[in-house]
Amino acid sequence: MALRAGFLVISVLLGFTVGYVTGDGKVLHAVVGAGVGALLSGTLVFLETSFMARLPARPLVYGGIGFSLGLLLSGTCVVLTFFLAPHAVIRLVAFATLLMFPYFGLTLGVRYGNEAYRGDATVTGLKPKGRFRTPKLLDTSVIIDGRIADLCETGFMEGEFVIPQFILQELQHISDSADSLKRARGRRGLDILNHIQKNDDVLVEIVEDDFPNIKEVDAKLVELGKKLGAKILTNDLNLNKVAELQGVQVLNINELSNALKPVVLPGETMRVFVLKEGKEAGQGVAYLDDGTMVVVDNAKRYIGKNVDVVVTSILQTSAGRMIFTRLREETDRDVLSFARG
Repeated sequence: MALRAGFLVISVLLGFTVGYVTGDGKVLHAVVGAGVGALLSGTLVFLETSFMARLPARPLVYGGIGFSLGLLLSGTCVVLTFFLAPHAVIRLVAFATLLMFPYFGLTLGVRYGNEAYRGDATVTGLKPKGRFRTPKLLDTSVIIDGRIADLCETGFMEGEFVIPQFILQELQHISDSADSLKRARGRRGLDILNHIQKNDDVLVEIVEDDFPNIKEVDAKLVELGKKLGAKILTNDLNLNKVAELQGVQVLNINELSNALKPVVLPGETMRVFVLKEGKEAGQGVAYLDDGTMVVVDNAKRYIGKNVDVVVTSILQTSAGRMIFTRLREETDRDVLSFARG
């Protein structure tokens, strides 16, 4: 930030000086020169922060080298033309090279840099970042959750993971907590990050970007997502809603987990272990292996036992899925009664 501000100030002063000198000391010319300097430098800073910051460094370096060589070649042509060919048309053509050679040098340099970057990524096993792949921001909850590491191991999750410094600070703060449970969760998160870094399918990058005017970590994460054009990986429902409202794409691990759960249809039979009493009178509650809650009518008396149940309905929410069932013996009894009647 300080470097950009210094560049703007120097550009304005330089424009003021050039305008003052070329305008024979007239203040108006000096002010116009300062304005042109501010406009040009502001445009360059805008392009740098909006576009160039998202590109890999190598194409930018090669593009700069190509632009410089093109500018040097075109300048040489102009100088030689003025000495060797004084004709006005030839001089006009020479000036045209001031645009052509730097442009071709810039485009060829960026193209060569991109190809070299892709080649290095293939050789080293790294995944190209920047505009080639959408980066993914990890929030604290999804890191501590740990399932993201398992997804990376399966190969379904790849690309570039971006970890902001303020997320690392939050993990560090949790791991230093006086509460033993929070301390364990924070250390687990740090272990998960270390595990992900060792995976060859993903590239983990720590960024220093911060937003001092924003206090909430979730709000900072959303702002960073908008700045980088990145997706946010989370299992926090509130962060999910806030990010989507502000136009930031979200990858919710819980939604992925719900989508991968086995499909259960009304009328199917399953065997469950009734673990505890439900909210309604006489209800029992069981859980499937994937954590899905199963509510069983009139199963309070079977707590601590395995029972056969029949699915009656399924309730799907953003927080998960609930399956409502009734005892199979009651269903069979009702069917028998209906057949006799």
